[in-house]
Amino acid sequence: MFLLANLLEALAAILNLFLTLYMWLIIARAVISWVSPDPYNTIVRFLYLATEPVLYRVRRALPLSVGGIDFSPIIIFVVIIFLKSFLVQSLYDVAQAMR
Repeated sequence: MFLLANLLEALAAILNLFLTLYMWLIIARAVISWVSPDPYNTIVRFLYLATEPVLYRVRRALPLSVGGIDFSPIIIFVVIIFLKSFLVQSLYDVAQAMR
């Protein structure tokens, strides 16, 4: 049973890391959007390719652009915080209960 507990704990740690990194990518994308970035810059292109699929789905589902301000990164932050608080913590708790 300890193997399954270790597996769940490892999955929780990887998911937590992935969600944290994605949150930082969205922060970087939001900060870069305040200036006029060079669209041919490698970093700008990477940020766009990594975040646009998720941001586009949120914008399409909930058109919350008021006065030129895009609120889709805030909605993604809320979802990431929920996933970290609920899913990751639940995986940790289940792993601890199995020991």
